[in-house]
Amino acid sequence: MSDERGTVRIPKKLIEVALPLDEINVAAKREKSIRHGHPSTLHLWWARRPLAAARAVLFAQLVNDPGYERELGRGVNEEAAEAERKRLFEIIKKLVLWENTTNEEVLAEAREEIWKSWRETCALNKKHPQAKELFNPDKLPAFHDPFAGGGAIPLEAQRLGLEAWASDLNPVAVLINKAMIEIPPKFAGRPPVNPDARKQKRVASEWRGAAGLAADVRYYGQWMRDEAEKRIGHLYPKVRVTEEMAEERPDLREYVGEDLTVIAWLWAWTVKSPNPAYKDVEVPLASTFWLSKKKGKEAYIEPIVEGNTYRFSVRVGKPKNPDPVGNGTKLSRGSFGCLLSNTPMSYSYIDDEANAGRMSARMMAIVAEGRRGRVYLPPTAEMENIARSSIPSWKPETPCRGTFASNAQGRRYGFHTFGDYFTPRQLVALTTFSDLIGEAREQVLADALAAGMPDDGRGLETGGDGASAYADAVAVYLGLGVSRLSDICNALCRWEVSKTQVRNLFGRQAIPMVWDFAEPNLFANAAGDYGVSLNTLSKVIDRFPCNNQGFCLQSDASNQNISRDNIVSTDPPYYDNICYSDLSDFFYVWLRRSLKPVLPSLFATIAVPKAEELVATPYRHGSKEAAEAFFMDGMTEAMRRLAEQAHPAFPVTIYYAFKQSETKGNDTTSPGWESFLEAVLKAGFAVTGTWPMRTELSNRMVGMGTNALASSVILACRRRDLSAPPVSRREFLRELKATLPEALDEMTASSIAPVDLAQASIGPGMGVFSRYSAVLEADGTPMTVHDALVLINRELDEYFSGASGDVDADTRFCLGWFGQAGWKEGLFGEADVLARARGTTVDGVREAGVVEANGGKVRLMKWSEYPDDWSPETDSRTPVWEALHHLIRVHQCDGGESGAAALLARMPGRAAAIRQLAYRLYTLCERKGWAEDARPYNELITSWGAVEAQTPAVIEKAPQKTLSSYGG
Repeated sequence: MSDERGTVRIPKKLIEVALPLDEINVAAKREKSIRHGHPSTLHLWWARRPLAAARAVLFAQLVNDPGYERELGRGVNEEAAEAERKRLFEIIKKLVLWENTTNEEVLAEAREEIWKSWRETCALNKKHPQAKELFNPDKLPAFHDPFAGGGAIPLEAQRLGLEAWASDLNPVAVLINKAMIEIPPKFAGRPPVNPDARKQKRVASEWRGAAGLAADVRYYGQWMRDEAEKRIGHLYPKVRVTEEMAEERPDLREYVGEDLTVIAWLWAWTVKSPNPAYKDVEVPLASTFWLSKKKGKEAYIEPIVEGNTYRFSVRVGKPKNPDPVGNGTKLSRGSFGCLLSNTPMSYSYIDDEANAGRMSARMMAIVAEGRRGRVYLPPTAEMENIARSSIPSWKPETPCRGTFASNAQGRRYGFHTFGDYFTPRQLVALTTFSDLIGEAREQVLADALAAGMPDDGRGLETGGDGASAYADAVAVYLGLGVSRLSDICNALCRWEVSKTQVRNLFGRQAIPMVWDFAEPNLFANAAGDYGVSLNTLSKVIDRFPCNNQGFCLQSDASNQNISRDNIVSTDPPYYDNICYSDLSDFFYVWLRRSLKPVLPSLFATIAVPKAEELVATPYRHGSKEAAEAFFMDGMTEAMRRLAEQAHPAFPVTIYYAFKQSETKGNDTTSPGWESFLEAVLKAGFAVTGTWPMRTELSNRMVGMGTNALASSVILACRRRDLSAPPVSRREFLRELKATLPEALDEMTASSIAPVDLAQASIGPGMGVFSRYSAVLEADGTPMTVHDALVLINRELDEYFSGASGDVDADTRFCLGWFGQAGWKEGLFGEADVLARARGTTVDGVREAGVVEANGGKVRLMKWSEYPDDWSPETDSRTPVWEALHHLIRVHQCDGGESGAAALLARMPGRAAAIRQLAYRLYTLCERKGWAEDARPYNELITSWGAVEAQTPAVIEKAPQKTLSSYGG
């Protein structure tokens, strides 16, 4: 490859050839359920990349493919290369396991492979004019992610032994990355400075990694929590169970006279009734009256109307009529009804009342901790008065435009600033905790000096590493803890009736309206308690890698220069998906209040920068067209910088959230995906691989029409050769037809799931398209990305259609009839014509046992109708179609992979044809939109590796086992 730096001899990387997708996807899916010690518990960020996927992609991006010498014009032993590829796959399979995240033995093996490949590359380029700068065999290039976001990719680069650089425009993302990759290595190996730890007199060498830092975060965080309770604990009182409560609820008798710790107070928003007879009554907007749906522990709220007033009582046990309980004051049509008169209240009426300052809140119930679990109590006047008596000294006044989930309808429900999302008591609590961070920082500094830590007088922002900087570092984590607290300490948290706990606001990438909200007790040692939150946070710090330095800067990706000669992997914004700058202001207002003295330049602006954010948002740019032009221009410039600056020896890997938007005929398009690819190619990149990464289980499909494809696509890209010529459409198609089948052969041989194949095939297809400066249509105009993708998908169809021509005549008939009628009946005459054209007869196909033909009608039999006692050894006519569907029947029933392996062992020599037909039928079902019919083909192929792996063992153990032994 040639660029302005000269000719570079580039070994192809593993990611440009093959990946063990199934294992990566399963590990990524499993990781979603892991909380303990996961970086996601440091602070919320939306759409984080799974660590497993990031680690696997980076490793495959850094390691040479065993067949790379082919690219250098040398001969390659394909068998040996494949064996070596499988060895690298085994490393990846270990690397992606959560248990191995901090397993130094596994990580060391991966790092060794990375170094081995790097030294091979350096040896190939030792005569390069910039060999000393670009190809130093004793120093790995650094890594950079210009859209760092939640920081998963830089973190994993650091874990794999690289110096990691992260940059982002968003200051909240920058802070998260600093806390993950920059601060832990800076203070690694230091003992804690808090007085309790110093009394233990442990040897300094016992504090490995960031363990000492984590211990100090726990200590000073607990001090903050205890001090806050002294100052505002009176706003979070215990609740006394009275005799009056027990008269209504005998189950409370054992608690009479006791003061119970409150877990949460449950509230409903209220507005004035629209009924003139009750115009002065504030009626509740409750979406449900359930408190607990736990079996045997059911509880609910019962509103009791008394004339023109009402009160809330609490009942335990199952309600006689659960519908009113589940619906609250919601009506079957429209929004809510007046509790007193059932007069409808539209959402627009509620919005008008709220925006006029006439929306309030009323307490519905109190959840306390009893001796055997939750105790549900009615509200008391004392509890309401205490909550209402809170007077905050500060409130965030930053406007919250663009964040509210109901914004599409223009409804705000009175939420116009970020301060409006909190009750007065919550504002008092959060400002108290924010103010305590400065006090805690002064204590850390004093204790660090007392412990003998030297001080250069420079803080964290100016590059210090002494006592002042250390105090700043601890303050950063304490500030993140307060910011996390705001996610569960606000007036839009809901009460989870199945788990009976308060749920945080951000369950998704929006701020949705919650009509009945839960306010947690911040001093109850439960969800919402700052101490509990800090303990979870500190466990993450212990697990951060500290073996290499990390750096994080605030920078706009479209004008950054950090990527110069660095390895790049990144997860950029997704067209018109989510405006993270709008959402992150929710946290920024609290982080700025807490940490501006620590990191003044990072928190210099009143709100998160928005104008430069690369998202196609019409409300920011005036129109959809202007928003798309802004995205295309900005993303193209950002990609151009990466293409020009990234280290020439490595592909750049880019994550993209693929969303299938429409299918017309056989052509599937996605405007966001196409716009992104257009920007990548326009920037000067050539695509050398595309890999679908799914966070769902690899053998799980949702409907084909609801985007059963990847949740992310990984593009491997290299800078296009500066001397690349244009080619004609005809030449492009000729090369596509020559290149794509070989690539598809390799992919299907590795049993890539059919649901992923169409996306993965874009890699070699776009590789052909993007290696030229342009593909010219007959009229001389450049071919668009959209048209190129259409042609690639058509070649995919032709590949499977051509492959089906190699099978037996009966199978060719079944394929044609399935495409025409599916599993439905069709006319005998039409079937007869098709059968003769395929070189068989309807009677012959019926004899094979795959169709029913009677009464002038013909129907393909479903796999579930195939006989249980079928034997391939005694069947004299077994088309591939029949063999495949018997295999599916066994795989779908109790036999599973072992049963399918047993059957496959009894059909020697047919595995390749069966697998190819499964791919063909999956593709056909996908094009037809037959999601349920496609599912078993995808699941069989996804399990194919395991089935084949078991086949030799099955032959040895049970060569004569009958098919019916494996279910059906």
